[in-house]
Amino acid sequence: MLFNSMEFIAGFLPLVLIGFFVLTGLGRQRLAVIWLTVLSLAFYGWWNPAYVPLLVGSMLFNYLLGGYLRQRPSRLLLGLAVAANVLLLGYYKYTGFLFANLDAALELGWRVHDIILPLAISFFTFQQIAYLVDAHDGVVEEHDFANYCLFISFFPQLIAGPITHHGEMLAQFRERATFRARLDNLSLGTTIFLLGLFKKVVIADTLALKATPVFALAGDGAIPSFYDAWTGALTYTLQIYFDFSGYSDMAIGLALLFGISLPANFNSPFKARNVIDYWSRWHMTLTRFLTAYIYNPIVLRVTRARMAAGKPQPRRGKMTAGTFFVLVAYPTVFTMFISGIWHGAGWQFVVFGLLHGFYLVVAHGWRAWKVSHGRQLDSDVWWHRALAVLLTFLCVVVAMVFFRAADVPTAQAVLTGMLGLSPVSTQMDRSDFVYIAALLLFVWSMPNIQQWMGHFRTALNFQPQPHWTGRWLPFGVWRPAPAYGVAVGMLGFFALAVAFSMAPSEFLYFQF
Repeated sequence: MLFNSMEFIAGFLPLVLIGFFVLTGLGRQRLAVIWLTVLSLAFYGWWNPAYVPLLVGSMLFNYLLGGYLRQRPSRLLLGLAVAANVLLLGYYKYTGFLFANLDAALELGWRVHDIILPLAISFFTFQQIAYLVDAHDGVVEEHDFANYCLFISFFPQLIAGPITHHGEMLAQFRERATFRARLDNLSLGTTIFLLGLFKKVVIADTLALKATPVFALAGDGAIPSFYDAWTGALTYTLQIYFDFSGYSDMAIGLALLFGISLPANFNSPFKARNVIDYWSRWHMTLTRFLTAYIYNPIVLRVTRARMAAGKPQPRRGKMTAGTFFVLVAYPTVFTMFISGIWHGAGWQFVVFGLLHGFYLVVAHGWRAWKVSHGRQLDSDVWWHRALAVLLTFLCVVVAMVFFRAADVPTAQAVLTGMLGLSPVSTQMDRSDFVYIAALLLFVWSMPNIQQWMGHFRTALNFQPQPHWTGRWLPFGVWRPAPAYGVAVGMLGFFALAVAFSMAPSEFLYFQF
């Protein structure tokens, strides 16, 4: 079931809300948790009921092991439990890719029947791995089965994130104040949901009409013209921006209807001055997980090994090339490699991850060089900032070509066209140029929803930076006033009309 479908908006969501408010109004908090869990499983099973037992079994397995690890920490058991989760994910997501490559390399004649990838397996696997690790380390404060099941299956974040952390969600489920109807939550949640829906069905799905033919042409072996290649790359980059931003807003808005806050997952990433900043803004909860459970343990292990060998800790700005490699480059590239293959089974995703790893290493190296030479890290000159944002954006566009392409040759064909090496040429469509330029101007100059609604609680533990529009424009900051209600209502009505008039399209992150 999709957030942008009539079945969800006009059927499922009202049913869940009515049941939830009836139970909370009667003071039955426990039953409200169970109600949300059962309906979340029904939401998941709408796509394919056969995979509901897989999700339930995964939750039961990890809950029991997490409880055991809290009482009797065991590195061996933790390793086996994490390996079991990774193997389950690997079977469904990578078996076909692995066997296809082995067969192509060794001509073994192996064939694997198509394995349908269960929705959300990448997301709920990471959440439960974090729970197991923290249970072993003694930082899990609560181990309640009903709350744990809701933490994993809560439908607003189940399918495409954010990747929530047990500490921030279970604490909310314990609080009685969470489970009661509040007009402010309904107002905030509905506003954010409708704006996210507008981003998805009006902007992102329109951009897909421009991007898809270009990548389909490249997939057939042709090299798109310079104009077509850039149009395809830019429109897809903007498509996934508004698609993922729209989903993240809709998830936060839906959760707020129930009084539950989800963490921010998207914070104007195209305004980033470098790729380090970009990954602190794009899929923020994935970056948080990768940093906490992959990058930091690698750095800690390397640091301990160096200390055991009698090597001193490097001072800031005084790092040798060898030290930079083991403490920065290696863990960064490996972490981004994991990020790449997490997104999908294909060499194009490996290239996507490694390319961002390379970007990050260059960015860290450049900043280290600045520190060692006493240079200012971030310039205050406006055109320096503009060039930095533009260069970062162009790097992201190149990587997004691999992210979108069906395979590496398709990405190479698009990039070849972007370099002007195509044997064909087409005339520029001014409407395409105007549309892309207008969207980029909007992305770079306007506030995101968290900034626009910054005077109110939206995303969990997130304090957005004030935006200039809040000081200079009459409607620069959202308020619960009739004028804002009319404006959002008009956008929401238009978005609903578009959503209900056509078959709902999947969100791009559903495939991961």
